[in-house]
Amino acid sequence: MSIRLNHVFVTLASERFDHLVAYYQALLGQSPEPLLPNRYAEFQLPGLRLGIFKPKATHCEEFAGAGGGMSLCLEVESLEGAIATLTDLGYPPPGEVTQASHGREIYAYDPDGNRLILHQAHIQKSL
Repeated sequence: MSIRLNHVFVTLASERFDHLVAYYQALLGQSPEPLLPNRYAEFQLPGLRLGIFKPKATHCEEFAGAGGGMSLCLEVESLEGAIATLTDLGYPPPGEVTQASHGREIYAYDPDGNRLILHQAHIQKSL
């Protein structure tokens, strides 16, 4: 059994959100799209999406320190299916599913302790 992925991108957490967004904007020569001021910015790069976010106050400590801000974010079709797969692999997520502005997500960790953010986007309804 494997996780069915829609996208994979790298995310950086930063308390200095505006500073980091400005740095990557200058470095990459592009504006972030989408940009949610003081919350989330995303840069579209060849073969990669780079997301920068300001962690919620309840998660700041987890993202602090060297390397603490880097995560592998996996956008999945089914969050429940992804959780089941991680559990079957012997690495169930330690926390609960949370609701973010961009959809539902849960944190998990690989065998080396690297953070994974499993994310299911809001379902778009057709009119």
